[in-house]
Order: sequence, then structure tokens, then C-alpha cells
Amino acid sequence: MIPRIRSTGWFQGETPSAQSLNSKLQSISCFNANDLSTNPLQGKRLSVERLKGALLALLTLASFGLANAQAQDSYPSKPIRMIIPLAAGSAVDGAARLLTAKMSQNMGQPIVIENITGSSGLIGADRIAKAAPDGYTIGGVNDSILTMLPHIYSNIPWNALKDFDPISLVATIEWGIVVADQSPYKTLNDFIAAAKANPGKINYGSGGSGSPQHIAMALFAQRTGIDLMHVPYKGATPAAVAAAAGQVEITYQGLGTVTSLIQGGKLRLLAVSTPERLAQYPDVPTVLQAGISDFFFNSWFAMIAPAGTPKPVIDKLNAEMQKALTDSQTRERLVALGVTIRGTSAAEFRQATEKQYALYGKLIKDNKIQAD
Repeated sequence: MIPRIRSTGWFQGETPSAQSLNSKLQSISCFNANDLSTNPLQGKRLSVERLKGALLALLTLASFGLANAQAQDSYPSKPIRMIIPLAAGSAVDGAARLLTAKMSQNMGQPIVIENITGSSGLIGADRIAKAAPDGYTIGGVNDSILTMLPHIYSNIPWNALKDFDPISLVATIEWGIVVADQSPYKTLNDFIAAAKANPGKINYGSGGSGSPQHIAMALFAQRTGIDLMHVPYKGATPAAVAAAAGQVEITYQGLGTVTSLIQGGKLRLLAVSTPERLAQYPDVPTVLQAGISDFFFNSWFAMIAPAGTPKPVIDKLNAEMQKALTDSQTRERLVALGVTIRGTSAAEFRQATEKQYALYGKLIKDNKIQAD
């Protein structure tokens, strides 16, 4: 008869250890092939050698799994690279540098920021999507990359909902409309009146076609019934600098990008697109107070990883992010940039992304917003 191998121990779904597999293998190696000669099936013997080979393969897999688990337990054991697909000095860049400085200190390994700009963030996002999913390359992004660009460009080489694993929606970045300090527009209504009197002649700067600056001002123009000329730059920071220099007349920006220019007297903040006035700018009205009802706009600073990054690594990064956000100095400096701290779980971030993806898809379609 063919001896039966009873499904016990790790054959019933337990995770096999290298030691237990080796023990099983040793016991099988003591089998005598002659004991199987009574097999009633004509010429079909159970091959001990094949069984040993199968168990050797299992042993190899178990050893690999054990090594992988040990690697995750020691994570991070070397520097981590954070790719930011946005310009240095942008709101996301500033917030990321503050956060990762504290995370690096806590983890004992540096998080090195690399700004890879171009195509409103498409190039840098592609690098994140195609990186090894081992936790040593992560991304710091805004919501445009995940929820806006996919509805504007048709040839994106990655899928925003499938090719990234969420770590956290770290913070929302509050926004405002700014002009050069020497601009004739003293209030938001001054600007709207001038734009209506000169349709298509007043220009605005953005971080590129499909960037949050582009989307925000396009939606604002639709709501107020004005026609503006779009001037795309290679990043939010160059657009803000251009506005400060008077090269463009106005720009809609995350406050973290323009805070230093406002404080330095280079830019004037006409209005903020928040439900209420901000404590940092108590004398600056909201867009709502300027008479534009139900118009709010902000953006995200979020952390992502390439799809397939092990869950323990994602959990570790989220925990370290949460820990860094408990530091009072880090929180104060983030708030000073015009940031509202969120610190969501990975699951909450995924839900927010899916919801905002659908929302912006409809807004972009309904308002006929296109890449220039």
C-alpha cells in the first residue's frame, strides 16, 4: 500500500520554520524505498527523492521568508530616499523636510530628499512607482499627482490607485491668492473687477499644466466668471517667484510655498481659501468673505510607497510619522507653514484618495480643464 502522509503540524496551515522543515526532511530521508514496493498501482511508486526535493524547495522558501522577516524587523538599516516630484521650496517640500528631519532623528537613519521635477510631477511619480518596493524609496506628494493629473493626461505610465501603497495623508496645506507687493490689486475684488474688464489679458502663474495652482485658478475663474491667461512654470516655487517679480500678475499657491515671500514683503496675500481666517494672517479675508460663496481649496502633503511594499514597513513608516508629529516644535513649524496636521492611517488615506479621485475627475470634466 501507499503510505499516507497525515496532515499534521505545519501541513495544516502553520507557518513552517526552517528547523521544523529540516526535521521533517531528516525523517523522510530515513525512509526505505523498498517499503513502497507493494504499491498496487502498476509501476507507479511514490518517489522519495521527489518528495525530498519538494521539501527542500519548501525549506528554501521558509529560509527566504525568515530572512525577509528579519530584514523587516531591522528596518530601516540604511538611508531612505524620499522622492518629491515637486520643486524645492514648494509647500510639500517644506513640510516634508520638517517632518523627515524628526523622523530621521528618531529612527537613527537619514531620510534623504530628492526633488525630481517636470511635467507637473509626472516624472518623479514615475520614479516612485517603478522603485523597488522595499521601503528604501518612498514619495512625498501632493493630491494633484494622485487625483488630478490622471484626469488631464491620457498617457500616464502608472495608475494612481494601483501603483502606489498609501502611508499617510500627513497634512493638508492651506492656500491663498497672492500678487506682487507693488501690484495695483489691493483686494481680491479689485483683481476680479480688472479681470472682467480685460478678459483674457490678465495672466496667472502655476506650477505646470495640471498642477494644483492650475486647477485652483481654473476653478476660481469658472466660479467668478473671469477669463485669464495661464502661464505654466516648472514648479510652484518658480511661479511664486515670477509673481513676486511681476512677471505674472497673480498666482494661487499653497501658503507654505509663499510664506517667506509674504514675510519678506515681496508678495501680498489677497485672500485665503479656508472656511475661516487663519491665525497666522488675521487681517487677510477669506475668499468667502470676498463674496465668492462655497469656494474652498487646499492640497495635501502625503507619503506613499511603491505598490507591493511589505505591510510591516508601511506600518513602521506610519508609526514613525505619527511619532514625529507628537513633537511640539515640529508641529509648530508645520503650522507656521500654513499646514493643518492630519496624520491619517494608511487605510484612511486610501479612502480619501479614492474619494478625491472621483471628485476631481468630475470637476475637471465639468469645467473642461485641459493641459495646455
